[in-house]
Amino acid sequence: MGQEAEIKRTRTMAGWKTVIRWGGAMAVVGAMVWAATMGVQQAGPFLQQLLEIHTVTVDGLHRVERKEILDLAGVKPGMPIHHVLTSAVKARLEAHPWIKEAVVDRVPLHEVRIAVVERKPAVVVRAGGENFLSDKQGYVLARLAQTDDGSLPMVTGIDPKKLLRGDGAVRQTVAAGVELARLMGLAYEGRLHVNAADPENLVASVRGVQFHFGEDGLGDQWQRFQQVMPAMKTLNFDGAVDGASDVDLRYENRVVVRERG
Repeated sequence: MGQEAEIKRTRTMAGWKTVIRWGGAMAVVGAMVWAATMGVQQAGPFLQQLLEIHTVTVDGLHRVERKEILDLAGVKPGMPIHHVLTSAVKARLEAHPWIKEAVVDRVPLHEVRIAVVERKPAVVVRAGGENFLSDKQGYVLARLAQTDDGSLPMVTGIDPKKLLRGDGAVRQTVAAGVELARLMGLAYEGRLHVNAADPENLVASVRGVQFHFGEDGLGDQWQRFQQVMPAMKTLNFDGAVDGASDVDLRYENRVVVRERG
């Protein structure tokens, strides 16, 4: 019996030693976890300051206000720089009617750099009784008053609903009007009006003379007229309606001139 008791006592002591060892290990682990937690809590403000935005740079603005760009971007000093999703900011900026392109970069450690390319007004589009300002690609920039200063060419005959929703065919028609204004403006002063009610047969008017263009090769058609212009004596560019001329360039290798009035 004495030997059995001694064995039992030995086993009991060994068990307590094991418990003590595990308890010590758990205490060490707990202390390490507590130290790590406290370290993170103490380092949090430091890390936030290390990665926060100090400067937001915006380049390329001419007509759009800086505040409007910052509001759209949703970027401001003090926020964590790693929270800025450059692709999302780019998409929001390019949804603005005046912004053609935007580049957004995070510059370590404290700067967000935004560079934009603005659209440029190129034409006034008269549609549905309203005037709209558009760029040379047919994108609507803004609504205008009923009258304008006449410094830009005007395109009429456009469906207002299609214009406002950015219909591709309508934008191409407006772009064709801008191209005609560029070509004809090199030769003649005065505001150009383009009637685009029939996109395949554009009618451009300048200083009392109407020009009819076919669907394709606007530059070629205008060049053909320029070649025969010196031989034409009947064209009247004084702005008068009676006796003015009507020039038809829709026929291949021909320029047809008709007197109107």
